[in-house]
Amino acid sequence: MKAMYTKYKRELLVLVATIILGVIFTVINPMFLTWRNILTVFQQMVLNGLLAVGIMFTILTGGIDLSIGCTFAIVGIAVATCCVGGMNPIIAILIGLAVGIVLGCFNGFLVTNLKLQPFIATLGTMSLYRGIAYVVTGGQPVTNVPDSFRNIFNGQIGSSGIRYYVIVMVIVFLLAHMILAKTRTGDYLYAVGGNEEAAKLSGVNTRKTKYIAYIASGLCTAVAGLVMLASLGSAEATAGIGYETNAIAAAAIGGTSMAGGRGTALGTFFGAFMLAVLKVGMVVINVDSFWQYVVTGLIIIIASYFEFIKDDIAAFMAKHK
Repeated sequence: MKAMYTKYKRELLVLVATIILGVIFTVINPMFLTWRNILTVFQQMVLNGLLAVGIMFTILTGGIDLSIGCTFAIVGIAVATCCVGGMNPIIAILIGLAVGIVLGCFNGFLVTNLKLQPFIATLGTMSLYRGIAYVVTGGQPVTNVPDSFRNIFNGQIGSSGIRYYVIVMVIVFLLAHMILAKTRTGDYLYAVGGNEEAAKLSGVNTRKTKYIAYIASGLCTAVAGLVMLASLGSAEATAGIGYETNAIAAAAIGGTSMAGGRGTALGTFFGAFMLAVLKVGMVVINVDSFWQYVVTGLIIIIASYFEFIKDDIAAFMAKHK
């Protein structure tokens, strides 16, 4: 039990902080703790959670993926076009996942083969992918997505009100946790982010590992795009603008070090959950929605600074032990 607490201390702190937030919102407005509102919180966190767990993989390697919002839009447009054209929804979903993988793979190519800085590489593809979305659609939304596709993600489990896409999000997080905690690939991702040169000297294929990180980011983003399409029934080139900010915030809040080498899927889940509680809570207590941007920015700064302080404290304790 003690070992578990030591391993997931940061994650538990985030969970406790989230519970405290929930208590505060409930005291201000008891409607916050209703089942309907709790469902709203989980539905609110789905897109951000899926994007956050994807970008977490790239951050673990010391990189970043600023193109997730644009990948999100392209996947939605591609799948919507296929479905409206009469394609079988399962095949359309596979195409959407493939698009996410290809776009993530291209990011990986720029970072590994062309040796571009991840920030610059994905800043470029952010504009490139957004431009492709506009060119393909001519700036017009793709509408009237059939229910045969939408019900795959947007249906409910009985009368509980829980949407299928909430279950999809949980499955994605469980798979991410298994990869990071139980596989050699997870060890390699942490090793590359912790010290790439040392990992390379230890026999780790750093190029392949980075490819895996960016492909995972593209794949998780594609799943988020599918969920968005099922929820709205339409896709447009402007979808996903600014979503990378919330995804980075969720990962940082959950303990993912922006320098790489540290972070967990569980922490990212709690980070996304905390943001959802915060946003829904602010709506429930009638706080202006514009303040959400202020709060999100402050949270990113505080979470990053917390990591900095924690490293300093750990170094000081080790020196004076």
